[in-house]
Amino acid sequence: MVNYRYLGNSGLKVSEITYGNWVTHASQVEDDAALATVHAALDAGITTFDTADTYANTAAEVVLGKALAGQRRESLEIFTKVYWPIGPQGPNDQGLSRKHIFEGINGSLQRLGIDYVDLYQAHRFDYETPLEETMQAFADIVRQGKALYIGVSEWTAEQLREGHALAKELKVPFVSNQPQYSMLWRVIEGKVVPTAEALGMSQIVWSPMAQGVLSGKYLPGQAVPAGSRATDEKSGATFIKRFLAEDTLTAVQKLKPLAEQAGLTMPQLAIAWVLQNPNVASALVGASRPEQLADTVKASGVVLDADLMTAIDDALGDVVERDAEKTYEVSPKSRPGN
Repeated sequence: MVNYRYLGNSGLKVSEITYGNWVTHASQVEDDAALATVHAALDAGITTFDTADTYANTAAEVVLGKALAGQRRESLEIFTKVYWPIGPQGPNDQGLSRKHIFEGINGSLQRLGIDYVDLYQAHRFDYETPLEETMQAFADIVRQGKALYIGVSEWTAEQLREGHALAKELKVPFVSNQPQYSMLWRVIEGKVVPTAEALGMSQIVWSPMAQGVLSGKYLPGQAVPAGSRATDEKSGATFIKRFLAEDTLTAVQKLKPLAEQAGLTMPQLAIAWVLQNPNVASALVGASRPEQLADTVKASGVVLDADLMTAIDDALGDVVERDAEKTYEVSPKSRPGN
């Protein structure tokens, strides 16, 4: 079963493994299979579920809502996000304006079939909207009982500090950031993690398996597997490209004997690795088949000793991306689609 951690300095506990449906529900996976994977997650002890209005242009929220229907609401932590274009993608169907945030939360609650979300997240930073407007809108949503906590995704250290200062002034529980983080992508370690630790915020990390590359199934010198994420533009193919370099794939193969020595599969090693960081509250994982989760959840509670952590670093060497400046490249400088 899955262990739990506090989200930031709040009293909210989340499962160390969060079930996410970015490229699966209403996209890569048929609805019946999606329902089965959600129920497998519940059976495995996962109580935390993450989605976003933009996933499959709102359809992923609908599928997750159906899959969780009938479950005891108080036993679940349901997260969603707002920012990216949705619907017909008009000028106000995106961003973090007061208008879009309010329309976003109301639409998400309707699609999910619930009265509130446990965590409502700014999916990126909006350079075109005053941060005061964004945080005031979030504060009003919290006071209306439509969200219990507020978080963000892929904000820089400076943006976290500015948002936290406003949240403190507005008395809003600002508790988390959701960045990409894995053995291969460690850009948050330099600035974002120390800042979050000082502010009492946690990381909920996405792509802990580097888009599947850390599973070891992508082999150097060989074509990518048929039907894999690397072959499907709708399933994050653009995100995985950076990890498909020959030197990276060669280095990843060196992790196989380390995983075997630890009694872990490659996916378990990858997920356990991110959970060694005390600022990480949960690792986001997806699944296209229920049996994938049976393997994934075994990473919860695993402790990797110092020698193994060093051996992982030695195996990966220079292919690891650590440049903290890359955290400034994630949020678009203008609203997408404008």
